[in-house]
Amino acid sequence: MSDGELTFETQLKQLNIKGFVREYKFTKHRRWKFDFACPALMIAIEIEGGVWSKGRHTRPTGFIQDMEKYNYAAWMGWKVLRYSTEQINSGHAIFELEFRLQEGERNG
Repeated sequence: MSDGELTFETQLKQLNIKGFVREYKFTKHRRWKFDFACPALMIAIEIEGGVWSKGRHTRPTGFIQDMEKYNYAAWMGWKVLRYSTEQINSGHAIFELEFRLQEGERNG
């Protein structure tokens, strides 16, 4: 588990946001997993590491494989939210998630 994933997991617990599963396998046809997912709401969180260091997600092959995975998820009805480790560490991602979940409760 990456530092960003550990931090996000801690943030979910601190804010008592329930329903998210780590390493959620969203299809039986491929080995794809989401970093975090709330199956009931079909919301997935992907933490994209290596943004500045030319990590797997920014190299051509990894980038194309990610597009295939995210497009497949979209066709299945998933909302895939992608955040950098910096957005996790700054609190931006958890703030946005908490705000949108509360907004959904008000509007739903």
